[in-house]
Amino acid sequence: MHLAFATLGCPGAPLDHVLELAKGNNISGLELRAAPDEFTHTGLTAAQRRELRTRIEDAGLEILAVSSYVKLCAVEDQPLEAHLELAADLGARGVRVFPGDDPGTTDATDAGTADSPTPGEIRALDRVTSAPRDVHILLETHDSHSAGRQVAALCALLDTDVPDHNVKVIWDSSHTWSHGESPAEAFNLLQPWLEFVQVKDSDSRQDYRPVAIGAGDFPVHDLLQTLDGTDYPVSLEWELKWHPHLPPLEEALPAALAWLS
Repeated sequence: MHLAFATLGCPGAPLDHVLELAKGNNISGLELRAAPDEFTHTGLTAAQRRELRTRIEDAGLEILAVSSYVKLCAVEDQPLEAHLELAADLGARGVRVFPGDDPGTTDATDAGTADSPTPGEIRALDRVTSAPRDVHILLETHDSHSAGRQVAALCALLDTDVPDHNVKVIWDSSHTWSHGESPAEAFNLLQPWLEFVQVKDSDSRQDYRPVAIGAGDFPVHDLLQTLDGTDYPVSLEWELKWHPHLPPLEEALPAALAWLS
């Protein structure tokens, strides 16, 4: 299993610290949170981008995603192209984006369909059509499309309307589980477009709140059984930035490695 982690779990930490965490925990990949208060952001100069890429590659690590906060379905203009350019410069697989459809246009059961896409999904089609193709657009199961069935429907729509698109899927396995899908069900829905898998522990008894590894009831054994025989990277999405009650990443990584073994 190729293991990775998201720098969301060590907000504001310098690159040196991230590389030490990776070296000490048998990590092979990173999701780099892109934000003005992080060492990864679209304001980096060409020289800074070259240095960042070189240091990560020299450490034997792959950048799975530049984690943007672009919302593919949103009404507002979104800085997708700037993040795609940054990901290409860093040698990343792609840019993580959220669906971010308008509230009320999707519900907990269904997204749009090829026959009746939502207005937000039409905007997503337009953005994907005009976006550069050097790296993938990595659509996470999140917000308006947290269920695998919703993201699969959007990707099928893309396949029909933009056959040469470069959209892949980041499967946040906790999100799909919180929307009633078992790991096997979500995997079967998403596999045609799947790039890598995010994992964390959460507690259904606390409205699926992220918790310390082993303190929740996320069906990790079912996930591991589902992924058995596949080669998808698995990334710990440790949301310490948004959930400061969580243990630090220095504790979470060894616990996650044991949990996933």
